Amino acid sequence: MEDKIWRQSLVARYGRSFLQPLAVATVSVVFIGLILIMGLIDVQRIEKILGDFIESRGTSLADVVQRLSQENLNAIVHAPKKGTEGTFVPYTIEPFSPEKALIAALGELAKDVDKKWKEDHLSKSELRKYAEEKDLWLIAVLNRHGRTIFQSRPLPADMFTGEAASIPRQETVTLPLLNQLSLVKKLGFVALRRKDGSGTIIIALDRDGLKYWGLKVSVEKAIRELGQGQGFVYIKIMDTKGKVLGSTGTLPENWKPGEMHTAEILSGAKKLESRKVMYLGKQLLDMAVPFSLGGKVVGITRLGIDWGGTEKILEENRRNMFIFMGLVVIITMLSMWFLYQNQNKHLLRIVDIERRLEKAERLSALGKLAAGVAHEIRNPLNAISMASQRLKREFMPADENQVAEFQTMTGVIRDEIRRLNGIIEEFLTFSKSRRLELHDYPVTEVLQKIVNLIQAEAEEKGIAVKTEWSNGNLNIPMDVDKLQQALLNFIKNAMESISGGGNIRIAVEKISKDRVSIRISDNGCGMTTEEVDQIFNPEYTTKEKGLGLGLPLSHEIIRGHGGEIHVISRKNAGTTFEIILPTIHINDRANKEGIQT
Repeated sequence: MEDKIWRQSLVARYGRSFLQPLAVATVSVVFIGLILIMGLIDVQRIEKILGDFIESRGTSLADVVQRLSQENLNAIVHAPKKGTEGTFVPYTIEPFSPEKALIAALGELAKDVDKKWKEDHLSKSELRKYAEEKDLWLIAVLNRHGRTIFQSRPLPADMFTGEAASIPRQETVTLPLLNQLSLVKKLGFVALRRKDGSGTIIIALDRDGLKYWGLKVSVEKAIRELGQGQGFVYIKIMDTKGKVLGSTGTLPENWKPGEMHTAEILSGAKKLESRKVMYLGKQLLDMAVPFSLGGKVVGITRLGIDWGGTEKILEENRRNMFIFMGLVVIITMLSMWFLYQNQNKHLLRIVDIERRLEKAERLSALGKLAAGVAHEIRNPLNAISMASQRLKREFMPADENQVAEFQTMTGVIRDEIRRLNGIIEEFLTFSKSRRLELHDYPVTEVLQKIVNLIQAEAEEKGIAVKTEWSNGNLNIPMDVDKLQQALLNFIKNAMESISGGGNIRIAVEKISKDRVSIRISDNGCGMTTEEVDQIFNPEYTTKEKGLGLGLPLSHEIIRGHGGEIHVISRKNAGTTFEIILPTIHINDRANKEGIQT
């Protein structure tokens, strides 16, 4: 109840603790929030740096393909070889140069048509559709006699104007006719003859077709030259119409409308666009960059760069960030908790000190008042004592039967007056000034005087007093009367704890260069831990008679001498008081410590 009232007064006085739990929580949340925001910003920054690096890598690959394609396209001859007399000279399909790579690609188309012819899957409509899909101006199938069996389109009339007017008009395609048209109209063609001479496949290209197939062959050759193992999953290059010029790797589906801003890329408004996708169980960065030849955007390069390694780095960075943030949170919470506990502990100490000061002031005022009252009580007590002595001496009853009773009554009055006088003396002694006058004096002589003083009383109670100290004098600075009074109180307390005979041991020894130990031990009733904690409290006493101020007074005197008191006690096993006193003056010791410091 007292503790509750005291804590209520604490709140009333200070209004609140140093740091309220809500304030601590707010500071912690703000600090943790800042750490989290900084961590997320750092992760985003690293992700952007890695993303820029991957995009730069993809752009570099696209530039390599673009440069190789330009070199290959420059090397392609846009007109077929011809002999000295303007006759067609066939090539052997060997794709070791851009020109021969073009002829080889067209030769593969011719083989495909020939295969369908052999399997009887070829018709005029199918041949026309195939030519349109492959951007071919003409596909013609000739038998062994050079007569046309199938052709994807009839030769238009405008082909025979101008220089071509002298060419005999034919609805069917023949090699001499195409040879003449290639010279006049700059048509390019490839003829693939069967080994047994049973037929010939002719593929003719106009300027647009030659441009498309030259570009396609250049791109495919560039992609082959780039090779795999460059960090990409796929490369796909498309022209402005969306036709594939070249590709490698397992290609994803075409972009859906709105996924990539291809119009802006083809117009040159955007140099790069990318997005993260999951493809074939991998995280990829799907990129689109312009494909330029001769300083003009002619298509789009689509690349798939493996993002998995980068994602691992980001994931590890996120994990480290969260671990770091968790440690910071724990440290912050512990720091705030320790700060809160420490500040409140200091606050409680301050309040306790103020409480003790207030109590000391009240006790001091009460002590002064009580000392004055006690002093005034002594005069009536002296008068009563003198009256009782005169009553005993001059008014003895004549009746012998009443003498014993009269003696008993006067003895009780005398004893009670003596007891009251002892209480007053003890109280007045405690309330007197604590100023000490220190002089060097042998501590063993003081103890010997005390032993001589209490020897008779100890023998009467059956208590043996044993002393242990060397013959040499141990001089210490002391106020002889007050230190004697303090040591006497310790020894009398030891005697009062013994009932039915016992032992008291008094020992003196020098425990260091500047300290002396006085040990007063008894085998009396002993004390509990709670009692030991309270024995120097003026408000606490276990005595039925007196005020119990002896030990608090002794404690004040020992502290005034710069000493310490250690108490070792066990219930029903005795008590030991160890008084440690300095051998040099307290002021000299302070000066000495100050110089050493």
